[in-house]
Amino acid sequence: MNRYKLCIKGKNPDYFLKKIIEKKINIYEVNKNSKELFIVVDSDGYDKICHIKTSYKINVIEVSGLLKIKYLINKYFFFVFFFCLGILLNVFLSKIIFDVDVVHSNGYIRNIIYDDLENFGISKFKFKVSYDEKKKIINKILDKEKNNIEWLEIEEVGTKYIVKVEQRKLNDKEDVCSNRNIVAKKNATILEIYADSGEVVKKKFDYVLKDDVIISGVIHNKEDIVSNKCAKGKVFGEVWYKVNVSLPVNYYNVRNTGKSSYRIGFYFLNKEFVLFNNYDTYKKKDIINLGNMLLPVGINFSKYYETIETKKIYSLNNSLDKVYEIAIEKLKLKIGKDDVILSKKVLKKELKNSKIIVEVFFKVKEDITSYKDIVIDEAKEEGV
Repeated sequence: MNRYKLCIKGKNPDYFLKKIIEKKINIYEVNKNSKELFIVVDSDGYDKICHIKTSYKINVIEVSGLLKIKYLINKYFFFVFFFCLGILLNVFLSKIIFDVDVVHSNGYIRNIIYDDLENFGISKFKFKVSYDEKKKIINKILDKEKNNIEWLEIEEVGTKYIVKVEQRKLNDKEDVCSNRNIVAKKNATILEIYADSGEVVKKKFDYVLKDDVIISGVIHNKEDIVSNKCAKGKVFGEVWYKVNVSLPVNYYNVRNTGKSSYRIGFYFLNKEFVLFNNYDTYKKKDIINLGNMLLPVGINFSKYYETIETKKIYSLNNSLDKVYEIAIEKLKLKIGKDDVILSKKVLKKELKNSKIIVEVFFKVKEDITSYKDIVIDEAKEEGV
């Protein structure tokens, strides 16, 4: 049966009950207290009550029967509508490519692959291709770029294609090498010397200044200069660095993990819901936002960036690991990726203005190889 359970609030509930009885409205259940009247009526009775002009507050607290289904549909129509629309839109958008990333260090190779992919139908904001079609595209690119490309793979990650490529290695012609010395690129203590040609004029553990000759292209026979040639080789040395680190006592950091995805989100009554979101913390950039200020519902299509939040309270005693982590990150901006950190040491540490100030000393094994052309006058001076 279709029934409405109503709560009627006012100064004199008995007076309102009397008005209902006068209008011959069927009442199936009555409960009351000093200021509230609880009644159960059918749909016809509810319509008549709604047309009574009164200052009493009338609230529907329960609906039964088919009316309950209709009532819930009316109440949550926009929520259900946007939820279903979100699912359909998310399925549709999952079939589209929103990013294509060619992974290779050579800019020329990346550009020709981007151009080939676009020519064969793979680019941003186009529909994804099938597995068989993707294989055909890979074979077409390999055939077209057979002089440049050895191997290529297209990996699908969400709505992104990651293209991995290996460049074909050709036998390069040997570079013309002028008469030169190998000199120190910076002040260092020599750790290793590998000489392919030329005279080694320094030895292991010698301290050298920038531009000091280590492997000479000036070849001597006793005190006479026999010839000038191209010195070839590598020199590794120990280089010293000082890195200053400032670490807040109340440390808070948010960093991106590098992962991102496109998702449908919708909000209802100031709460946001994201479909198929697997990120605990994230930042987002709205691309499409559909909403109305008059309605408590809306939908958006956004790019979500996964983040990691770090909160910690540091002291002089428990901050050493974090200090080294930050110092190494700063040091790597100065040195090459193949250089090796030999040792590290804290020179001084203090607490100042709610910050931990630390100076860290590093010893680094670096390639200190540099080159300097031989000038005739220099060659004569070395022979004096």
